[in-house]
Amino acid sequence: MSGRLDGQVIAITGAASGFGAATAALAAAEGARVVLGDIQDERGAAVAASLGEAAIYRRCDVTQEADVAGLVDAAVSTFGRLDGMVNNAGIVGAVGPIDETPLDEWEFTIAVLQRSVFLGMKHAARVMKPQRSGGIVSISSVAGLQGGLGTHAYAAAKTAVIALTKNVAAELGAFNVRVNAIAPGKMATPMNAALVVGDPDDMDGTVAYMNKVSPLAGRGGTASDIAEAIVWLLCDQSGFVSGHTLVVDGGLTTGSPEDPANRKPRRFETHQPLVREAGKRGL
Repeated sequence: MSGRLDGQVIAITGAASGFGAATAALAAAEGARVVLGDIQDERGAAVAASLGEAAIYRRCDVTQEADVAGLVDAAVSTFGRLDGMVNNAGIVGAVGPIDETPLDEWEFTIAVLQRSVFLGMKHAARVMKPQRSGGIVSISSVAGLQGGLGTHAYAAAKTAVIALTKNVAAELGAFNVRVNAIAPGKMATPMNAALVVGDPDDMDGTVAYMNKVSPLAGRGGTASDIAEAIVWLLCDQSGFVSGHTLVVDGGLTTGSPEDPANRKPRRFETHQPLVREAGKRGL
C-alpha cells in the first residue's frame, strides 16, 4: 500500500460489514487509525480485532445523537484527533407503494439514512473546524440521482444526503474541511445479499448475481470499490475536491443496460440513414 492515510484518524459508521468494514480495512492498510461504530457488536468488535492496534470498536446507534457524538469523542480521546468521518450506516428501510407506506417505517428509515448523516457531519465539524482540517464522506446512492432505483423513503433520504453534502461543503471550506458523497450502484454487500439471494452472508452468490446484472459485462460492484472511492476522497490525492458526489455504479445511471449479454438491441444502436426534417432520410 502507498500510505495515503498515514497518521490520519478515521471514524466510520456502519463499520461491522459491507462498505464500512471494507473501508476500515483499507484505511488501516493505508496508515490510518480507525474508530468503528455499529449496532452489530459482535461483528464490529471482530472487524476491529482483525485490524489490531490500529482500530477500536464502539457501539453507535446512528439515530441517537449521543452515540454519534460518543463515536467522535472516542476518536479524539483515543487517538488525539479526527481527520475523516465516514457516514456509511444504512438500511433498505420502508418498502412498498407510497399509499401503503406506514409513517413510522418512513420516519425510521429517514432517521437511519438522513438524520445519521446530519449528526455525523455536525459532530465531525465541531472537531474539524477548530482543527482547520478534515474530510467528511457520506454514502448516498444512485437512487438519489435517478427515479425508480430505490424505495421511496430510501430515495428521499439519499437525495437529501447529496443536497446536505453541497451545503455543508459550502460552509466548511472556509475551515479547510472537505465534504463529499458517494453514490453507489447495485453492489455486492450483505444488505443487498439479503434482498437478492435471501442470505446476508451469501457473498459468493451475491457477487455472481451482481456480475450477471451489471452494466459492465461480467463485472459487478463490490464493497472494495466503494472503500477505494472513500479512501481517495479522504486522502491528499483528492485535495481540491469538495461538494462532489462521486458516482460508482458501472455506468447504470448513464442508461447502460443491466445484463448486457442478454439484452435486446436498442432503438438507435445500429447504423441507419440520417434522419432529418419530416422524417426524410440521408444528407
